[in-house]
Amino acid sequence: MSRAALIARRTTVSVLVLLLVAALIVAGVVYGAVRRTDPAVTGTVRLAGLSGEVDVRRDGQGVAHIYADTPEDLFRAQGYVAAQDRFFEMDLRRHATAGRLAELVGEAGVASDISVRTMGWRRVAEQELPTLSADTRRYLAAYADGVNAYLDTTGDATRVAPEYLMLSVRFPGYRIEPWGPVDSLAWLKAMAWDLHGNYADELARARLMAQGRSLDEVRDLYPGYDAKAQPPILSAAAWSPSGVRGGRSKAPAAGIRQGAGPAPDPESDAALGRAARAVSAVAPLVGRGEGVGSNSWVVGPSRSSTGKPLLANDPHLALGQPGVWHQTALHCRTVSQACPYNVSGFAFAGFPGVVIGHNQRIAWGFTNLDPDVSDFYLERVKGSTVLRGGAYRPLTTRTERIRVAGGTDRTITVRSTSHGPLLSDIDAAVKDAASVPTAATTASPATPAEGESLAIALRWTGLEVTQTADAIFRMNRATSFETFRAALSSFAAPSQNAIYADVDGHIGYQAPGRVPVRRSGTAGAPPGYLPAPGWDSRYDWTGYVPFDQMPRTLDPPEGFVVAANQAVTSASTPFLTTDWTHGWRSTRIRQLLTAQPTVSPQRMRDIQGDVNDGFQPVLTAALRGVDLSGDGFTREGQATLEGWDGRFVTGDSHSSRAAAYYTAAWSALLHRTFDDDLPTGLRPDGGSRWPAVVKQLLADPRSPWWDNQKTLRIETRDDILRQAQVDARLELTRLTGKDVKAWDYGRLHTLTLRHPLSAAAPGMLRSLLDRGPQPAPGNPLAPNALGYDLQLGYAADWGPSMRMVVDLGTLDSSTWVQSTGVSGHPTSDHYDDQTGRWLRNEPFAWPFSRQAVEGATRDQLTLAPRDNG
Repeated sequence: MSRAALIARRTTVSVLVLLLVAALIVAGVVYGAVRRTDPAVTGTVRLAGLSGEVDVRRDGQGVAHIYADTPEDLFRAQGYVAAQDRFFEMDLRRHATAGRLAELVGEAGVASDISVRTMGWRRVAEQELPTLSADTRRYLAAYADGVNAYLDTTGDATRVAPEYLMLSVRFPGYRIEPWGPVDSLAWLKAMAWDLHGNYADELARARLMAQGRSLDEVRDLYPGYDAKAQPPILSAAAWSPSGVRGGRSKAPAAGIRQGAGPAPDPESDAALGRAARAVSAVAPLVGRGEGVGSNSWVVGPSRSSTGKPLLANDPHLALGQPGVWHQTALHCRTVSQACPYNVSGFAFAGFPGVVIGHNQRIAWGFTNLDPDVSDFYLERVKGSTVLRGGAYRPLTTRTERIRVAGGTDRTITVRSTSHGPLLSDIDAAVKDAASVPTAATTASPATPAEGESLAIALRWTGLEVTQTADAIFRMNRATSFETFRAALSSFAAPSQNAIYADVDGHIGYQAPGRVPVRRSGTAGAPPGYLPAPGWDSRYDWTGYVPFDQMPRTLDPPEGFVVAANQAVTSASTPFLTTDWTHGWRSTRIRQLLTAQPTVSPQRMRDIQGDVNDGFQPVLTAALRGVDLSGDGFTREGQATLEGWDGRFVTGDSHSSRAAAYYTAAWSALLHRTFDDDLPTGLRPDGGSRWPAVVKQLLADPRSPWWDNQKTLRIETRDDILRQAQVDARLELTRLTGKDVKAWDYGRLHTLTLRHPLSAAAPGMLRSLLDRGPQPAPGNPLAPNALGYDLQLGYAADWGPSMRMVVDLGTLDSSTWVQSTGVSGHPTSDHYDDQTGRWLRNEPFAWPFSRQAVEGATRDQLTLAPRDNG
């Protein structure tokens, strides 16, 4: 090598070394800046307002077990700990629920802010606060004091959380505002919005009819619930709805043709699409899973290997970093009437108390009941008035100013009718959406009179003043089914399936929530199925289902209750919804529970991790029934289904290869069948409704839905099944290779836990904030429901946000795990220390007794009263 070449080579190496050193220095500086936001979890901190010392013991997963002598000290400490672990998450939620997200993140938050301000979430929370019990108001205030006490110890925002470091580069000068009780209450509105009923389906059906689809064709895509094949939560023996009254549909209105729809209306279809985008603009904070799916079940003493009840719950929500739940435990040192709390479980950072968990006597879990608690109303507006009962009445208006960090502020005018805010004002063009047929207009669009325009209003129970906050604290201190039901009587939104067990051996179920009673539906459809004419009072809500008439059971004859979003009962009263999540998961859980005489705690956990779904045998048989003997390449894929045990697992195995092929074929089948018929936004995502749709179609080989509208020939079922398998073979070849032995479901079905700000973060910070991708077992219809949106791909983006199994015989034998960790600090050991165990369905021990907590303690912090003298 020449001298010049040697010098050049050495120079290049030196430059590379210098660049590497510089990168390491930058990384070290960034890591150090991030690391300084990690809170102190040992020692002693003095807080104003405490009446005595509070003991905060953190276990091996960083979960805080808090001991105090008064409820106020307990919730003040909970606020302090929540701020330590998750304050940026709390602040982000606070801004989103107040319609002030743009103040924090800039232009990216404007669309959400406009929607939230129009609905007025925070305004409702402000109205609710004075209606709550005196105890609840004290607890909310104490919690806020604890949050603010932590903020006072940190100084500027960049020492509170690393996200503020990143935001300060783009939007310098941000100052954290003190936390207040309304900030906590507004979070309940976000929870209710993300988990409330069928508003998206109502808009989708209206849009299909605006395209010219008949009501019968729409019903093909929204099949009724099959209560024989997929048993409801409560059997007839467990629940008799005698005397319960609810809404019912009238007979089809004159002029509605059941076999054919109105003429297509492109303008109305476009407007409805804008309406759907307006409601979907709200930033998802809890996140909607499949239907919003969740699993819960409880077995009584006769079914339990321990002789005491066992209770399991795993809510299916959007998966991100950090996770939705903040595990905690709240213990009064001496449980008494003055200090009645001894509760442990899953909380929301930002709201005091425990949402799901157990105390010393009872345990409870939630899944989404998903009743129809919202309606869209078509309104005939003239100037500043709206038609109502044959006369024009004034609209109510208010002005909202939206501040935008780094951008131009916006001013919007919010108009409302007696039904609610005009969502059409979010996008002025949405006013044309009223051309959807209704019972009042038969098969023709609603035509405004001279000087009128058409608008859409939203009525939703979440925009009414309720006392859901009271229910959280009352549940936490309940000690029997009677006191638990009394607590739930004020749990208005979101309406949930609540399962129950206690140490005395009782199990139960209660459906709480404010559910509207309607007199009739529109266009011959059931109540709430399509938008209603707001000018006709016959379509108004007439009240709410009384709590005493909501479904419930105590110690049912079967000895167990499974509540996994399926229909509650086979009865039509009280009317709850037409849009039940089809019971694929619930049916599988029932099968596994009844396969053995008794169920052990480990069996409960194994069921949570089950990766089989009930639709798979149906579709597998259909796919294998297609003759591919003339296409050896595609036949190699089809052959993976032979001898498949039906498990959706990852790794190098026959099951994993078959799961990959099945999933690719399922996706291709949905695309081949529906993409030519449905517009973007209404195409199948693979959730539980679509297997029910396809199961019906498989029985009708010549259904018009099979035909591809873009070809000259008429396709049948077998044509589509064949084409889908060709597509699946090519898809897997492209994604994972030509060799079938290299296929792995885990290469398709991966999970990346993304932070809300990571998309805008530079690469180095993004890798610090996000976790993954990792192979993910399960599928949307399995009990281990790690789900996807097949319009976007195969990656999992929702699933069991946590898992718990409570052993009412020995509470310290209970187990729990969540999808991430308790900390929101990416440099913390507890940012993602539960993820691996969660993916493998290997939960952690859940200490509850003082002895168990002391044995599990890894860090101890004392919060002491501040001497103000």
